[in-house]
Amino acid sequence: MDKLLITGFSGFVGRYFLEYLALNKIEMEVLGIDSKEPEFDYLQYKNILLVKFVPLDLLNIADFRQVFHDFKPNYILHLASFSSVAYSWNYPVESFANNTNIFLNMTSVVRESKQKVRILSIGSSEQYGDVTKLDIPLKERQQVRPISPYAVARVSQELLAKVFAESYGLEIVLTRSFNHIGPRQDERFVVPSFIKRIAEIKASNLKAGTIETGDIGIVRDFTDVRDVVRAYYLLLMNGRKGEIYNVCSGRGVMLSEMIELIASLLDVQVDTKVNADYVRPNDNKIIIGENFKIRDELGWKPKISLEQSIKDMVSYKFASHFP
Repeated sequence: MDKLLITGFSGFVGRYFLEYLALNKIEMEVLGIDSKEPEFDYLQYKNILLVKFVPLDLLNIADFRQVFHDFKPNYILHLASFSSVAYSWNYPVESFANNTNIFLNMTSVVRESKQKVRILSIGSSEQYGDVTKLDIPLKERQQVRPISPYAVARVSQELLAKVFAESYGLEIVLTRSFNHIGPRQDERFVVPSFIKRIAEIKASNLKAGTIETGDIGIVRDFTDVRDVVRAYYLLLMNGRKGEIYNVCSGRGVMLSEMIELIASLLDVQVDTKVNADYVRPNDNKIIIGENFKIRDELGWKPKISLEQSIKDMVSYKFASHFP
């Protein structure tokens, strides 16, 4: 039976990846590692033979080495990261060191073990940087121009992955994952934060209200997390070593349109006011990807519409917080 190690196990995507395995009756022995305990019951997934969790800081290479050698995985889904761009502006040293060093520790242990392990290294659309409309849709061959500490760290991780794949022969497949959304996403991220504040207007029995925002003129490419984990499974199993794959919808949405969609679903009138504290020092104005490569090679394409994703997120918000 295959053994899968998931780093960043306790996060948003890790839980959905487990659900994907369970729903599709893909039996794997899974070991999750994370610096924090998961807030969900990871033992509930009955179609997976065995799921274990070990608290671990990947910056401690000795501890990771011991866990790796004890478990002997043949697959690693590397989700662990400080994934907030806003956080990286406030804590650039911590963000860069964490995102690069944990990857370097992990791949170094795999290399020295001489075991055959396939690794999916998760990158970000933020790596593309501030592009022009002539560059849209963004393709994997597009030159990267990172403009945030988070994006620089992700580019560094990708370059390290290329070195380990090409020079040491490690089976590493890479993504540049665009924004993903879905129920249970942390409210520090932009779409669930909009839903939270607009839902609070609705819950107060008001027909209209104002929310503070950053720059809502920027355009992003959103994919439902349930489609994202399906892409990750296909890439982990069948992606080509050393290759980069965009994971995206191919559809761009301005944040102001996102607010209008949420407000329409909740039947409230929403005005916006820019709060300078929410505006980043530098931000990509437009990010829309092309997913031809993953579609052509693996047959993947998004199944869940943006509208359905938002409906599910709104329903979850009200079921969880406004019974």
